[in-house]
Amino acid sequence: MLDINLIRQNPEKVKKGIESKNVSPKLVDDFLALDEEWRKLVKEIDDLRAEQKKFSDERKITEATKLKDKIQLLETDLKNIDKNREEILYQLPNLPIDDVPFGKDESENVVLREVGEKTKFNFLPKDYFEIAEKLDLIDVERAAKVSGSRFGYLKNEAVLLEFALENLASEILIKEGFALVDPPVLIKPEMMKGMGYVERGGEEIYYLKDDNLCLVGTSEQSMGVMHADEIFEQKNLPKRYLGFSYCFRREAGSYGKDTKGIFRVHQFYKVEMISFCHPEKSKEEHEFFLSLEEKLMKLINIPYQVLQICTADLGDPAAAKYDIEAWLPSEERYRETHSTSNCTDFQARRLNIRYRDESGKLNFVHMVNGTAFATGRTIIAILENYQQKDGSILVPKVLQKYLNFKKIG
Repeated sequence: MLDINLIRQNPEKVKKGIESKNVSPKLVDDFLALDEEWRKLVKEIDDLRAEQKKFSDERKITEATKLKDKIQLLETDLKNIDKNREEILYQLPNLPIDDVPFGKDESENVVLREVGEKTKFNFLPKDYFEIAEKLDLIDVERAAKVSGSRFGYLKNEAVLLEFALENLASEILIKEGFALVDPPVLIKPEMMKGMGYVERGGEEIYYLKDDNLCLVGTSEQSMGVMHADEIFEQKNLPKRYLGFSYCFRREAGSYGKDTKGIFRVHQFYKVEMISFCHPEKSKEEHEFFLSLEEKLMKLINIPYQVLQICTADLGDPAAAKYDIEAWLPSEERYRETHSTSNCTDFQARRLNIRYRDESGKLNFVHMVNGTAFATGRTIIAILENYQQKDGSILVPKVLQKYLNFKKIG
Protein backbone atom coordinates (compact mmCIF):
# COMPACT_ATOMS: atom_id res chain seq x y z
CA MET A 1 0.00 0.00 0.00
CA LEU A 2 1.22 3.47 -0.83
CA ASP A 3 1.41 6.31 1.68
CA ILE A 4 -1.81 8.33 1.29
CA ASN A 5 0.10 11.55 2.00
CA LEU A 6 2.46 10.78 -0.89
CA ILE A 7 -0.51 10.41 -3.24
CA ARG A 8 -2.00 13.68 -1.99
CA GLN A 9 1.21 15.69 -2.05
CA ASN A 10 2.91 14.28 -5.15
CA PRO A 11 0.26 12.75 -7.42
CA GLU A 12 2.35 13.21 -10.58
CA LYS A 13 5.17 11.13 -9.12
CA VAL A 14 2.70 8.38 -8.23
CA LYS A 15 1.11 8.51 -11.71
CA LYS A 16 4.50 8.23 -13.37
CA GLY A 17 5.52 5.34 -11.11
CA ILE A 18 2.43 3.22 -11.61
CA GLU A 19 2.29 3.97 -15.34
CA SER A 20 5.83 2.60 -15.65
CA LYS A 21 4.33 -0.67 -14.33
CA ASN A 22 1.63 -0.53 -17.03
CA VAL A 23 -1.07 0.49 -14.55
CA SER A 24 -3.45 3.29 -15.52
CA PRO A 25 -2.58 6.65 -13.91
CA LYS A 26 -6.31 7.44 -13.90
CA LEU A 27 -6.51 5.41 -10.69
CA VAL A 28 -4.69 8.25 -8.93
CA ASP A 29 -7.26 10.82 -10.10
CA ASP A 30 -10.09 8.50 -9.04
CA PHE A 31 -8.51 8.04 -5.63
CA LEU A 32 -7.96 11.78 -5.10
CA ALA A 33 -11.56 12.59 -6.06
CA LEU A 34 -12.88 10.13 -3.48
CA ASP A 35 -10.29 11.27 -0.96
CA GLU A 36 -11.48 14.87 -1.32
CA GLU A 37 -15.07 13.77 -0.66
CA TRP A 38 -13.88 11.71 2.29
CA ARG A 39 -12.00 14.62 3.86
CA LYS A 40 -14.95 17.01 3.42
CA LEU A 41 -17.30 14.52 5.08
CA VAL A 42 -14.88 13.92 7.96
CA LYS A 43 -14.71 17.69 8.60
CA GLU A 44 -18.49 18.05 8.35
CA ILE A 45 -19.05 15.20 10.80
CA ASP A 46 -16.44 16.59 13.22
CA ASP A 47 -18.10 20.03 13.10
CA LEU A 48 -21.54 18.52 13.69
CA ARG A 49 -20.24 16.50 16.64
CA ALA A 50 -18.82 19.64 18.19
CA GLU A 51 -22.18 21.36 17.72
CA GLN A 52 -23.98 18.29 19.10
CA LYS A 53 -21.83 18.38 22.22
CA LYS A 54 -22.61 22.07 22.66
CA PHE A 55 -26.38 21.43 22.46
CA SER A 56 -26.03 18.49 24.85
CA ASP A 57 -24.22 20.69 27.35
CA GLU A 58 -27.01 23.28 27.04
CA ARG A 59 -29.65 20.50 27.35
CA LYS A 60 -31.19 21.30 23.96
CA ILE A 61 -32.22 17.69 23.48
CA THR A 62 -34.31 18.15 20.30
CA GLU A 63 -31.51 19.93 18.43
CA ALA A 64 -28.94 17.40 19.64
CA THR A 65 -31.11 14.49 18.47
CA LYS A 66 -31.53 16.01 15.00
CA LEU A 67 -27.76 16.42 14.73
CA LYS A 68 -27.26 12.82 15.85
CA ASP A 69 -29.54 11.57 13.07
CA LYS A 70 -27.75 13.72 10.50
CA ILE A 71 -24.35 12.48 11.69
CA GLN A 72 -25.47 8.86 11.36
CA LEU A 73 -26.55 9.45 7.73
CA LEU A 74 -23.25 11.15 6.93
CA GLU A 75 -21.29 8.35 8.60
CA THR A 76 -23.01 5.84 6.31
CA ASP A 77 -21.94 7.94 3.31
CA LEU A 78 -18.43 8.20 4.76
CA LYS A 79 -18.21 4.43 5.19
CA ASN A 80 -19.19 3.83 1.56
CA ILE A 81 -16.72 6.40 0.25
CA ASP A 82 -13.98 5.01 2.46
CA LYS A 83 -14.65 1.51 1.09
CA ASN A 84 -14.40 2.74 -2.51
CA ARG A 85 -11.30 4.77 -1.69
CA GLU A 86 -9.62 1.74 -0.11
CA GLU A 87 -10.46 -0.46 -3.10
CA ILE A 88 -8.59 1.94 -5.39
CA LEU A 89 -5.74 2.31 -2.91
CA TYR A 90 -5.22 -1.46 -3.00
CA GLN A 91 -5.09 -1.34 -6.80
CA LEU A 92 -2.06 0.96 -6.75
CA PRO A 93 1.24 -0.97 -7.05
CA ASN A 94 4.47 -0.04 -5.30
CA LEU A 95 6.50 2.67 -7.02
CA PRO A 96 9.81 1.69 -8.63
CA ILE A 97 12.94 3.02 -6.94
CA ASP A 98 14.58 5.78 -8.99
CA ASP A 99 17.48 3.67 -10.28
CA VAL A 100 15.23 0.91 -11.69
CA PRO A 101 15.52 0.90 -15.52
CA PHE A 102 12.38 1.84 -17.41
CA GLY A 103 11.05 -0.90 -19.67
CA LYS A 104 7.79 -1.87 -21.34
CA ASP A 105 8.15 -5.62 -20.75
CA GLU A 106 10.61 -8.34 -19.69
CA SER A 107 12.59 -8.00 -22.92
CA GLU A 108 13.97 -4.72 -21.54
CA ASN A 109 15.44 -6.20 -18.35
CA VAL A 110 19.12 -5.28 -18.08
CA VAL A 111 21.94 -7.84 -17.90
CA LEU A 112 24.32 -6.59 -15.19
CA ARG A 113 26.92 -9.33 -15.41
CA GLU A 114 27.66 -12.90 -16.45
CA VAL A 115 29.56 -15.00 -13.93
CA GLY A 116 31.49 -18.19 -14.71
CA GLU A 117 32.38 -19.71 -18.03
CA LYS A 118 29.50 -21.26 -19.92
CA THR A 119 29.80 -25.03 -19.61
CA LYS A 120 31.17 -26.69 -22.74
CA PHE A 121 31.40 -30.38 -23.56
CA ASN A 122 33.30 -32.51 -26.04
CA PHE A 123 30.00 -34.26 -26.74
CA LEU A 124 26.46 -33.15 -27.58
CA PRO A 125 24.83 -32.33 -24.23
CA LYS A 126 21.47 -33.85 -23.38
CA ASP A 127 18.66 -31.90 -21.79
CA TYR A 128 18.01 -32.47 -18.10
CA PHE A 129 14.74 -34.34 -18.73
CA GLU A 130 16.37 -36.99 -20.92
CA ILE A 131 19.14 -37.40 -18.34
CA ALA A 132 16.70 -37.61 -15.43
CA GLU A 133 14.46 -40.17 -17.08
CA LYS A 134 17.41 -42.41 -17.92
CA LEU A 135 18.73 -42.21 -14.35
CA ASP A 136 15.25 -42.62 -12.80
CA LEU A 137 15.35 -39.22 -11.09
CA ILE A 138 12.08 -37.72 -12.38
CA ASP A 139 8.77 -39.34 -13.31
CA VAL A 140 6.21 -37.04 -14.93
CA GLU A 141 4.13 -39.75 -16.61
CA ARG A 142 2.97 -41.25 -13.34
CA ALA A 143 2.56 -37.77 -11.87
CA ALA A 144 0.29 -36.88 -14.79
CA LYS A 145 -1.71 -40.05 -14.14
CA VAL A 146 -2.06 -39.13 -10.48
CA SER A 147 -2.32 -35.33 -10.56
CA GLY A 148 -2.51 -34.10 -14.16
CA SER A 149 -0.10 -31.99 -16.17
CA ARG A 150 2.69 -29.85 -14.67
CA PHE A 151 3.45 -32.24 -11.82
CA GLY A 152 6.39 -34.57 -11.30
CA TYR A 153 7.79 -37.16 -8.95
CA LEU A 154 11.33 -36.34 -7.85
CA LYS A 155 13.05 -39.66 -7.10
CA ASN A 156 16.13 -41.39 -5.68
CA GLU A 157 19.34 -39.31 -5.77
CA ALA A 158 17.42 -36.23 -6.94
CA VAL A 159 15.57 -36.18 -3.62
CA LEU A 160 18.88 -36.44 -1.75
CA LEU A 161 20.25 -33.59 -3.88
CA GLU A 162 17.27 -31.52 -2.78
CA PHE A 163 18.06 -32.27 0.88
CA ALA A 164 21.72 -31.35 0.26
CA LEU A 165 20.75 -27.98 -1.22
CA GLU A 166 18.59 -27.28 1.84
CA ASN A 167 21.50 -28.18 4.11
CA LEU A 168 23.90 -25.95 2.21
CA ALA A 169 21.52 -22.98 2.36
CA SER A 170 20.98 -23.53 6.09
CA GLU A 171 24.70 -23.79 6.85
CA ILE A 172 25.54 -20.59 4.96
CA LEU A 173 22.59 -18.44 6.02
CA ILE A 174 22.43 -19.32 9.71
CA LYS A 175 25.88 -17.72 9.93
CA GLU A 176 24.36 -14.57 8.43
CA GLY A 177 21.77 -14.28 11.18
CA PHE A 178 18.82 -16.02 9.56
CA ALA A 179 16.37 -17.89 11.80
CA LEU A 180 14.98 -21.11 10.30
CA VAL A 181 11.25 -21.43 9.70
CA ASP A 182 9.04 -24.26 8.44
CA PRO A 183 5.96 -22.11 7.68
CA PRO A 184 2.35 -23.07 6.95
CA VAL A 185 1.51 -23.33 3.26
CA LEU A 186 -2.13 -22.33 3.77
CA ILE A 187 -2.87 -18.74 4.75
CA LYS A 188 -5.96 -16.56 5.09
CA PRO A 189 -7.04 -14.53 2.02
CA GLU A 190 -6.62 -11.27 3.92
CA MET A 191 -3.01 -12.21 4.65
CA MET A 192 -2.39 -13.02 0.98
CA LYS A 193 -3.95 -9.67 0.09
CA GLY A 194 -1.64 -8.01 2.59
CA MET A 195 1.37 -9.34 0.71
CA GLY A 196 0.12 -7.65 -2.48
CA TYR A 197 -0.40 -10.62 -4.80
CA VAL A 198 -4.18 -10.59 -5.19
CA GLU A 199 -5.08 -7.48 -7.19
CA ARG A 200 -2.85 -8.47 -10.12
CA GLY A 201 -1.68 -12.06 -10.16
CA GLY A 202 -4.59 -13.45 -8.19
CA GLU A 203 -5.27 -15.92 -10.99
CA GLU A 204 -2.07 -17.73 -9.94
CA ILE A 205 -3.39 -18.48 -6.45
CA TYR A 206 -5.02 -21.76 -5.45
CA TYR A 207 -7.99 -20.88 -3.24
CA LEU A 208 -9.79 -23.45 -1.07
CA LYS A 209 -13.30 -22.03 -0.89
CA ASP A 210 -14.69 -24.37 1.76
CA ASP A 211 -11.82 -23.55 4.13
CA ASN A 212 -11.35 -19.91 3.07
CA LEU A 213 -7.60 -20.44 2.75
CA CYS A 214 -5.01 -19.85 0.03
CA LEU A 215 -2.05 -22.05 -0.87
CA VAL A 216 1.16 -20.01 -0.89
CA GLY A 217 3.09 -19.49 -4.12
CA THR A 218 6.29 -18.86 -2.13
CA SER A 219 7.11 -19.15 1.57
CA GLU A 220 7.71 -15.39 1.52
CA GLN A 221 3.92 -15.09 1.61
CA SER A 222 3.56 -17.01 4.87
CA MET A 223 6.73 -15.61 6.50
CA GLY A 224 5.99 -12.00 5.54
CA VAL A 225 2.70 -12.05 7.43
CA MET A 226 4.16 -13.55 10.63
CA HIS A 227 4.52 -10.12 12.21
CA ALA A 228 1.24 -8.55 11.02
CA ASP A 229 0.03 -5.89 13.49
CA GLU A 230 3.28 -6.16 15.47
CA ILE A 231 5.95 -3.65 16.46
CA PHE A 232 9.71 -4.30 16.35
CA GLU A 233 12.20 -2.44 18.46
CA GLN A 234 14.72 -0.69 16.20
CA LYS A 235 17.63 -2.47 17.89
CA ASN A 236 16.20 -5.83 16.71
CA LEU A 237 16.29 -4.91 13.02
CA PRO A 238 17.00 -6.47 10.62
CA LYS A 239 14.99 -9.57 11.48
CA ARG A 240 15.84 -12.29 8.95
CA TYR A 241 14.15 -15.62 8.31
CA LEU A 242 14.96 -18.59 6.10
CA GLY A 243 11.87 -20.59 5.15
CA PHE A 244 11.50 -24.08 3.70
CA SER A 245 8.23 -24.97 2.03
CA TYR A 246 6.34 -26.38 -0.89
CA CYS A 247 4.86 -23.70 -3.11
CA PHE A 248 1.82 -23.86 -5.36
CA ARG A 249 1.00 -21.86 -8.49
CA ARG A 250 -1.74 -22.31 -11.04
CA GLU A 251 0.60 -21.15 -13.83
CA ALA A 252 -2.29 -19.35 -15.47
CA GLY A 253 -1.32 -17.85 -18.79
CA SER A 254 1.67 -20.18 -19.24
CA TYR A 255 -0.03 -22.42 -21.79
CA GLY A 256 2.57 -23.90 -24.11
CA LYS A 257 5.56 -22.80 -21.97
CA ASP A 258 7.94 -25.43 -20.55
CA THR A 259 5.35 -28.18 -20.88
CA LYS A 260 7.96 -30.97 -20.70
CA GLY A 261 9.64 -31.88 -17.44
CA ILE A 262 9.63 -30.01 -14.12
CA PHE A 263 10.88 -26.50 -14.94
CA ARG A 264 7.42 -24.90 -14.71
CA VAL A 265 5.14 -26.90 -12.42
CA HIS A 266 2.16 -26.37 -10.12
CA GLN A 267 3.99 -27.65 -7.01
CA PHE A 268 7.64 -27.05 -6.21
CA TYR A 269 10.00 -26.63 -3.28
CA LYS A 270 11.79 -23.42 -2.32
CA VAL A 271 14.24 -22.21 0.28
CA GLU A 272 13.33 -18.54 0.74
CA MET A 273 14.85 -15.55 2.57
CA ILE A 274 12.95 -12.61 4.02
CA SER A 275 14.03 -9.61 6.05
CA PHE A 276 12.22 -6.94 8.06
CA CYS A 277 14.62 -4.02 8.10
CA HIS A 278 15.07 -0.30 8.76
CA PRO A 279 13.85 1.87 5.84
CA GLU A 280 17.26 3.47 5.43
CA LYS A 281 18.86 0.02 5.14
CA SER A 282 16.56 -1.71 2.65
CA LYS A 283 18.67 -0.91 -0.44
CA GLU A 284 21.71 -2.26 1.36
CA GLU A 285 19.74 -5.31 2.53
CA HIS A 286 18.58 -5.95 -1.04
CA GLU A 287 22.15 -5.92 -2.34
CA PHE A 288 23.11 -8.21 0.54
CA PHE A 289 20.41 -10.71 -0.45
CA LEU A 290 21.67 -10.66 -4.04
CA SER A 291 25.22 -11.30 -2.82
CA LEU A 292 24.00 -14.33 -0.84
CA GLU A 293 22.22 -15.73 -3.87
CA GLU A 294 25.37 -15.29 -5.94
CA LYS A 295 27.46 -16.90 -3.21
CA LEU A 296 25.27 -19.99 -3.27
CA MET A 297 25.44 -20.19 -7.07
CA LYS A 298 29.22 -19.88 -6.97
CA LEU A 299 29.45 -22.60 -4.32
CA ILE A 300 27.61 -25.09 -6.53
CA ASN A 301 29.66 -23.75 -9.47
CA ILE A 302 26.87 -23.07 -11.95
CA PRO A 303 27.45 -20.33 -14.59
CA TYR A 304 24.82 -17.59 -14.29
CA GLN A 305 23.86 -14.07 -15.20
CA VAL A 306 22.32 -11.30 -13.07
CA LEU A 307 19.42 -9.24 -14.41
CA GLN A 308 18.16 -5.93 -13.13
CA ILE A 309 14.41 -6.09 -13.67
CA CYS A 310 12.79 -3.17 -15.50
CA THR A 311 9.74 -1.25 -14.26
CA ALA A 312 7.06 -3.15 -16.19
CA ASP A 313 8.33 -6.57 -15.04
CA LEU A 314 8.53 -5.80 -11.32
CA GLY A 315 5.15 -6.99 -10.10
CA ASP A 316 2.97 -5.03 -7.68
CA PRO A 317 4.88 -5.33 -4.36
CA ALA A 318 8.43 -4.81 -5.66
CA ALA A 319 10.15 -1.42 -5.85
CA ALA A 320 13.32 -3.05 -7.20
CA LYS A 321 14.20 -6.59 -8.23
CA TYR A 322 17.10 -8.72 -9.45
CA ASP A 323 16.90 -12.14 -11.09
CA ILE A 324 19.62 -14.76 -11.37
CA GLU A 325 19.48 -17.06 -14.37
CA ALA A 326 21.47 -20.29 -14.59
CA TRP A 327 23.12 -21.46 -17.81
CA LEU A 328 21.44 -24.49 -19.39
CA PRO A 329 23.78 -26.04 -22.01
CA SER A 330 21.06 -27.98 -23.83
CA GLU A 331 19.11 -24.79 -24.49
CA GLU A 332 22.20 -22.59 -24.88
CA ARG A 333 20.57 -19.89 -22.81
CA TYR A 334 20.09 -18.71 -19.23
CA ARG A 335 16.93 -19.61 -17.28
CA GLU A 336 15.66 -18.06 -14.05
CA THR A 337 16.49 -19.80 -10.78
CA HIS A 338 16.50 -16.93 -8.25
CA SER A 339 14.96 -13.54 -7.64
CA THR A 340 15.24 -10.95 -4.89
CA SER A 341 12.96 -7.96 -4.34
CA ASN A 342 12.96 -4.84 -2.22
CA CYS A 343 9.29 -4.22 -1.40
CA THR A 344 10.07 -1.11 0.72
CA ASP A 345 7.10 -0.36 3.05
CA PHE A 346 4.42 -1.50 0.57
CA GLN A 347 3.64 -4.82 2.28
CA ALA A 348 4.33 -3.49 5.78
CA ARG A 349 1.66 -0.79 5.38
CA ARG A 350 -0.90 -3.36 4.32
CA LEU A 351 0.05 -5.63 7.20
CA ASN A 352 0.67 -2.88 9.78
CA ILE A 353 4.21 -4.02 10.61
CA ARG A 354 6.11 -1.23 12.33
CA TYR A 355 9.18 -0.50 14.42
CA ARG A 356 9.75 1.90 17.30
CA ASP A 357 12.71 4.21 16.70
CA GLU A 358 14.97 5.63 19.40
CA SER A 359 12.65 8.60 19.95
CA GLY A 360 9.68 6.29 20.47
CA LYS A 361 8.05 7.13 17.12
CA LEU A 362 6.42 4.29 15.20
CA ASN A 363 7.39 3.81 11.54
CA PHE A 364 6.75 1.10 8.95
CA VAL A 365 9.54 -1.41 8.35
CA HIS A 366 10.81 -2.26 4.88
CA MET A 367 10.59 -5.86 3.64
CA VAL A 368 13.11 -7.62 1.39
CA ASN A 369 12.76 -11.16 0.03
CA GLY A 370 14.93 -13.49 -2.03
CA THR A 371 15.37 -17.07 -3.21
CA ALA A 372 18.09 -19.15 -1.60
CA PHE A 373 17.26 -22.16 -3.78
CA ALA A 374 14.29 -23.12 -5.92
CA THR A 375 15.45 -26.70 -5.54
CA GLY A 376 13.81 -28.19 -8.63
CA ARG A 377 15.29 -25.62 -10.99
CA THR A 378 18.65 -25.83 -9.25
CA ILE A 379 18.68 -29.60 -9.73
CA ILE A 380 17.90 -29.02 -13.42
CA ALA A 381 20.95 -26.73 -13.66
CA ILE A 382 23.13 -29.32 -11.90
CA LEU A 383 21.99 -32.16 -14.18
CA GLU A 384 22.75 -30.11 -17.27
CA ASN A 385 26.07 -28.59 -16.23
CA TYR A 386 27.51 -31.66 -14.48
CA GLN A 387 26.55 -34.30 -17.06
CA GLN A 388 29.24 -36.64 -18.32
CA LYS A 389 29.69 -38.30 -21.70
CA ASP A 390 28.66 -41.71 -20.29
CA GLY A 391 25.33 -40.24 -19.09
CA SER A 392 26.29 -39.99 -15.42
CA ILE A 393 26.16 -36.83 -13.30
CA LEU A 394 28.94 -35.55 -11.05
CA VAL A 395 27.77 -34.07 -7.76
CA PRO A 396 29.02 -30.51 -7.05
CA LYS A 397 31.88 -30.76 -4.54
CA VAL A 398 30.21 -28.47 -2.03
CA LEU A 399 27.23 -30.86 -1.80
CA GLN A 400 29.19 -34.09 -1.48
CA LYS A 401 29.66 -33.76 2.28
CA TYR A 402 25.89 -34.05 2.73
CA LEU A 403 25.66 -37.21 0.57
CA ASN A 404 27.11 -40.71 0.48
CA PHE A 405 27.84 -40.50 -3.26
CA LYS A 406 29.86 -38.25 -5.55
CA LYS A 407 28.30 -39.39 -8.78
CA ILE A 408 24.87 -40.38 -10.07
CA GLY A 409 24.75 -43.20 -12.60
